[in-house]
Amino acid sequence: CNRGKVRKRKKKNENKRVIISNLPFGSKKWKENPNRYYDSNEIKTTKYTILTFLPKNIYEQFHRLANIYFVFIALLNFVPVVNAFQPEVSVIPICVIMAMTAIKDAWEDFRRYKLDKEINHMGCYIYSREEHAYVEKCWKDVRVGDFVQLQCNEIIPADILLLHSSDQNGICHLETANLDGETNLKQRRVVMGFSSQNTLFEPEFFQNTIICEMPNNDLNKFKGYMEQPNNERVGFNIESLLLRGCTIRNTEAAAGIVIYAGHETKAMLNNSGPRYKRSRIERRMNRDIFLCVGLLFVMCLVGAVGHGIWTGKFWEHPPYDVPDENGNFASPVLAGFYMFLAMIILLQILIPISLYVSIELVKLGQVFLIHNDIDLYDEEADLPIQCRALNITEDLGQIQYIFSDKTGTLTENKMVFRRCTIDGIEFSHQENAKRLETHKELDLDDEDFAKLQLLTLPPMTLERAAPFGHSTVRPLRRCQSARARFQGHTRSRSVGRRDSSQSQVAFSSSIEKDVAPDSRLLRRVREAALQTESLSPTHTKTSTSLTDFFLALAICNTVLVSTATEPRQRVTIPPPIKPSGITLEKIHQIFQRLKLASLSQSFSSSQSSSDLGASFSAKNTEEPLAGLESCDNDNDNDSGGRGQELQDKGSTDIGSTSLDEVFKSVTNSSLPAAFCYEAESPDEAALVYAAQAYSFTLVSRTPEQVTVQLPQGTLLTFHILYTLGFDSVRKRMSVVVRHPLTNEIVVYTKGADSVIMDLLDDSAKGDISAEKRLKRIKEKTQKHLDYYARDGLRTLCIAKKVLSEDDFQKWANFRREAEAAIDNREELLMETAQHLETKLTLLGATGIEDRLQDGVPDTIVALREAGIQIWVLTGDKQETAVNIAYSCKLLNQRDTVFTINTENRETCESLLNLTLEEVRKNYEFDKPRRKFFGIIPTSCSASEAPSPEFGLVVDGRTLNIIFQGGLEEKFLALTRLCRSVLCCRSTPLQKSMVVKLVRRQLKVMTLSIGDGANDVSMIQAADVGIGISGQEGMQAVMASDFAISRFKHLKKLLLVHGHWCYARLAKMVIYFFYKNVCYVNLLFWYQFFCGFSGSTMIDYWQMIFFNLFFTSVPPLLFGVLDKDVSAETLLGLPELYKNGQNSEIYNLSTFIITMLDAFYQSLICFFVPYLMYKDSDIEVFSFGNPINTISLLTILLHQALEMKTWRTVFTGVFKVHFCLAFYLIFSLIYNSACVLCNPPSSPYWIMERQLTDPIFYLLCLITPAIALLPRFFILALRGTFGASLVLKAQQVEKLPKGQQDLEIQKLRSRKEAPSAVSHRHTENQGLSASEGNPLRRRTPEEGFCFFNRWAEEESAATDSSVGPLSGHHPLVPIRETAPGQDGGKLTKDYPNSFNCGSHRRSVSSVTL
Repeated sequence: CNRGKVRKRKKKNENKRVIISNLPFGSKKWKENPNRYYDSNEIKTTKYTILTFLPKNIYEQFHRLANIYFVFIALLNFVPVVNAFQPEVSVIPICVIMAMTAIKDAWEDFRRYKLDKEINHMGCYIYSREEHAYVEKCWKDVRVGDFVQLQCNEIIPADILLLHSSDQNGICHLETANLDGETNLKQRRVVMGFSSQNTLFEPEFFQNTIICEMPNNDLNKFKGYMEQPNNERVGFNIESLLLRGCTIRNTEAAAGIVIYAGHETKAMLNNSGPRYKRSRIERRMNRDIFLCVGLLFVMCLVGAVGHGIWTGKFWEHPPYDVPDENGNFASPVLAGFYMFLAMIILLQILIPISLYVSIELVKLGQVFLIHNDIDLYDEEADLPIQCRALNITEDLGQIQYIFSDKTGTLTENKMVFRRCTIDGIEFSHQENAKRLETHKELDLDDEDFAKLQLLTLPPMTLERAAPFGHSTVRPLRRCQSARARFQGHTRSRSVGRRDSSQSQVAFSSSIEKDVAPDSRLLRRVREAALQTESLSPTHTKTSTSLTDFFLALAICNTVLVSTATEPRQRVTIPPPIKPSGITLEKIHQIFQRLKLASLSQSFSSSQSSSDLGASFSAKNTEEPLAGLESCDNDNDNDSGGRGQELQDKGSTDIGSTSLDEVFKSVTNSSLPAAFCYEAESPDEAALVYAAQAYSFTLVSRTPEQVTVQLPQGTLLTFHILYTLGFDSVRKRMSVVVRHPLTNEIVVYTKGADSVIMDLLDDSAKGDISAEKRLKRIKEKTQKHLDYYARDGLRTLCIAKKVLSEDDFQKWANFRREAEAAIDNREELLMETAQHLETKLTLLGATGIEDRLQDGVPDTIVALREAGIQIWVLTGDKQETAVNIAYSCKLLNQRDTVFTINTENRETCESLLNLTLEEVRKNYEFDKPRRKFFGIIPTSCSASEAPSPEFGLVVDGRTLNIIFQGGLEEKFLALTRLCRSVLCCRSTPLQKSMVVKLVRRQLKVMTLSIGDGANDVSMIQAADVGIGISGQEGMQAVMASDFAISRFKHLKKLLLVHGHWCYARLAKMVIYFFYKNVCYVNLLFWYQFFCGFSGSTMIDYWQMIFFNLFFTSVPPLLFGVLDKDVSAETLLGLPELYKNGQNSEIYNLSTFIITMLDAFYQSLICFFVPYLMYKDSDIEVFSFGNPINTISLLTILLHQALEMKTWRTVFTGVFKVHFCLAFYLIFSLIYNSACVLCNPPSSPYWIMERQLTDPIFYLLCLITPAIALLPRFFILALRGTFGASLVLKAQQVEKLPKGQQDLEIQKLRSRKEAPSAVSHRHTENQGLSASEGNPLRRRTPEEGFCFFNRWAEEESAATDSSVGPLSGHHPLVPIRETAPGQDGGKLTKDYPNSFNCGSHRRSVSSVTL
């Protein structure tokens, strides 16, 4: 009956998945289980099976048109009328070529099979009804409807709905490194109704039916409901789904039911599978083979027609014309057709069959050299470069677009606290900056670490550092991670691939944890603590700000606390602490006193705005932030002048002495061990470690409360009332707590400065002095933020708000209603959050540095100089991606950045049109000016961004609109005019769709690079896919064509090896076409003198060996070892890469020119000996032998002209001499031994007689010189007049080392001249502020006038209610608009004063 209900329900929910437990069915009743139709968990990423390998591989190899041609020729040899020479021999070459390619493809697929087998046989625990316990089975045995138990540090085998967690709050923590490369933790919650169980979860009692959506590739969305036996329904979403490939962290045990398995899991659906990649040169070869086949057809047709005409002139049949068995002779037409087939056999080597074998061998040699390049070896990780695809090495030299992931690819995902500003006073943390400059990422010994602390920390901090474990506890090594022990059974196996038990704790390296405090700020914190101790009313306002600032850093987050000894064991109970000299009652009095003082006392600013502005505008400072330090020193001195000085010598000594005594007492009541903090984002971890550096230590956290240790040593436990998480619309997070001492309800908020600044409360309830003070603090903080942004730091503003009980109760009721709502729930929750986060009090701001990988900015600059356009496709939030783009020089401060976020197609289309129109106008406006200066480039490759002044930022929702609304062409037209493009919040599928769109529509060469499983589709969609190895997740590496350990290795891989591989292979391919056409034409010219009979003047074995041995070695050595330019020059002059980008070596024009040259050389090689031996009685082979020798010598000397590494004896002289010597030795032996070969003609003793003939030597001397003279003349002209950049680089390399560097700098300066003038022109328009004060006032004439007009047009078009916009400052856009609120329209505010109203990077950003 139950199964019948399931079937009926399944029909009603055809677009939904219905899942029940597998336990009632067992193995005997499996056929009755409705879950049996769902995929198993076994995965298969191979392309072939044993049965399908041959047909499928042959089909793929026939994508090479030459293979079809060679098979046709081999079959044609067996036609009797063709009278082919030993037809069996012609089958061997094509069989060998296809067999070698098949073996290579089979080996690559076998490696995929081994990885699949390894994954499928990983172990997990599945509940067994027979044994009433969880038993270990392989991943491939997991089925939809099974119950799976997971332990800490175990990789999740399938998509599982979470039904039980060992955490008392029903929370399970995940690490998604295998999916996105991020080691931070994400939270998942048990389905409602299951988290309250006090006993262990019993699968046998589970009788619910699960209805959820069908399998899809959206990693961020999942919804469904669970129907209980009483028909009650419980909903769930993505927060309850454990995704395959993630790792359980910080949770002893979890259990759930499998929803999706195998290829239906979200991770696998985002993997589009491997595709057969063919290089661009191979595709061009297909086109040129078509041309060669056409040429062959024409030559055979000429032979057939000529033969028909020749035989038609005879009145009687000639003696060599043999009749058939009936005595009938073939008609001239039929004889011509037979001759057409015979000519195909004769001239078949026009298509070089040996080319494909040679290409495979050359690519193997190139891969070997790349793999053994010491510069591409990562010593720290002990990882060399991996070349996983052997057939696309030359594509590395033709890349035009690079699509890069951000986290783990460009960055190390390490956030380091650098600077902060509190109450308008900036603290530069110079000690921390010095530490970061000298820091090396090592596992330091205790002694070494103590030495480092002595070198970096100021003297005051040494006594403080001990209690909090910075110098007494050894830093946590990356490989340390405690394995959770689960009661009931012990797992002896290594759970997870790559030994996940040794996973690092996210954001726990010493470079992130060990913040060196700023000496001035530390002194102020200690003075605040001293004033608190003595209950002094002096400076209570500053004390409150300092305390609130660091409390906000410590508690306004979702950071989990664990200890260094057990870094994955969550701390939920504050550790016992010895009582200090300051009692809780005394602290309570302190906070009450501070509260009263903050209400009764107004505190005026200690420095005027003009002084601050003057200190900012220090001219030509090496460090733009240096002015901030002098500014705050002046601030201190001015404070002293007003009678409020605490920094004079006497008071400092007194304060220090008493503080030392206080902190000594705190030392005795120190915490038992250092803490590890595990955060959802690296920013949160960095801020918590910064608070810890100033003795505001986060001790424990639960969903209900959070405990912080103050500098005095007292533990404060705040009750958490609500947590409003971060989202990309609000761009902030807040935590509502009840203060344990004042009993106030306080809202601590942190978020992007662009939104926090607009939420501040500027009024002070009629207190004019306090209002002025707030305004002054806001202005100073904004200036600090602008300088932080210019220095590439990620900025966050910290604010607070105190709520009354009545206001909080009203808001809490509103919030509960929103949480209980079914319709528009997300919008209501957003509204409640925005209602709470208003009228905030600014506490300060922080500047955090996202640690880029070494060499990333230099690599990006070099790649851009090489003409490569770089896009960043990331799932990270928009602000983070933009910050990284500035840090790694993907975007420049002088760039105008357009940000388009919308969910409406019409709005998106109009924004794209407006943006495109204005960008084109600006580009056209620049054109005449650039021509006037005479620096406009003569040619522009397809990959060059025409205008370097614009950047584009779009989010995932906008990408959906673009793809679904048919706006791809407009989007691409805009991106081609932009310097860089950032796609944020994009799904793995969107990443691959973007890559495919650019590759197919623009017909450009693309490269994708990433490190996580979410990058697999993007990597496989590009022409070249590169995986970053060394991370915990290896899916990207397994799907890639090349694997490197660092992004900086991309520079040499592309600029050096890519250039070499392309240049070598392109020259080799075109050389093969040349030599075969040149050689075949000799046979064709001879047909005019033999009645088009299809006979030859060269022995057949000599013809076979010509391609097989005589001319095969030089191209192979040339293709592997030749270097047209040295590696140092290629790295020093990245513009040389454009040679391959634009396919300057191998294209249609060079192919045609080479074919014409081949025809000319064949004419010379044939007719010079013909004229020399004319009217003589020389026999056929005696005439053909000199022609064969001369043509071989000419072809080898032609190769020598193209070769650049003549300095190497092995690759230069040896090639030509070896082939000539081998040819002569073979000919002498063959001609002396072959007495009865090819009757009636015989090659016997021909070479021996030729070597005694002076005419032979004369021909060998004169003919190659005449044949190669035009090519040599053209090469000389190219080197003298209009030399390309490659030729100039080759000439520079002949100079002494010192002069080489000087000439390279001159060449680079010439190439950079256009961009330099462009930047100067941009600065004149007010786009850049790299020199002088960037915050000076600008007149309308200095700005882009079209911004104002554009804003008016768009505002009029989208919202007629918006008033006219001010034209005073047409450059300054203010804020992003929430897509849901304003429909994506462009909004701009132009404040009365630029100094007051500018937000971070508002100088150069325009938000749509």
